[in-house]
Amino acid sequence: MQHLNVAPENHVKVLGGQGWVGLIDHLGNETTAVNAARVSFGKIKTEMDDRDITLLEYLIDNRHTSPLEHVVFTFSIHCPLFVRGQWHRHRTWSYNEISRRYTEVDLEFYTPPALRRQAQNNRQASVSDESFDDEALRAMIADHNRKSFELYENLLEQGVCREQARGVLPQNMMVTFWGTVDLSNLLHFLELRDSEHAQWEIREYAIAIKKLIKPLIPNVAEYFSKKGQSW
Repeated sequence: MQHLNVAPENHVKVLGGQGWVGLIDHLGNETTAVNAARVSFGKIKTEMDDRDITLLEYLIDNRHTSPLEHVVFTFSIHCPLFVRGQWHRHRTWSYNEISRRYTEVDLEFYTPPALRRQAQNNRQASVSDESFDDEALRAMIADHNRKSFELYENLLEQGVCREQARGVLPQNMMVTFWGTVDLSNLLHFLELRDSEHAQWEIREYAIAIKKLIKPLIPNVAEYFSKKGQSW
């Protein structure tokens, strides 16, 4: 049996290789969406033509979301806890996650490949600074990770239950979860998370998702590319 936090075959690495997102499964395609939009005519098409592409673009332009909701994706995501927290604010997704109440194997922690400075004009933002000498600070983070893990293991050895011992593990602990979402809500997620206003870490995942799904929704990707978005 493969561990849950082992990347699936179809995945994209992020965060300098420490994280990844994989496409586990999908239901439907662009033809599904246009068939759903035309369901009142009682006809089913199996291939897209120019009229279908025009209809698909019309649906997105005018936010006719229900036909897009018939296309569904399931991802496996390996990310730090603080990214998971941001992700779960998107309540239109369905989630299931590895639990440290049941297992203590394969624990790992995220050490940023580079530290950023706090933005002076935005409490929620950070800025990159190539002159920022962060080597010693990153070493401190790695040392804190190690000490937290040692304390966690010591608590377990002393008989403390996993559900309490896990409380000493830091916010940059890596976690693996499955997330399932329909195309309409996924596009909204990508609009928000592949943005210059999004935190760099979660933006890395949004960019990776686009790489995974672009072959499955090429006309949707082309639509947003024509709007000046990166796909």
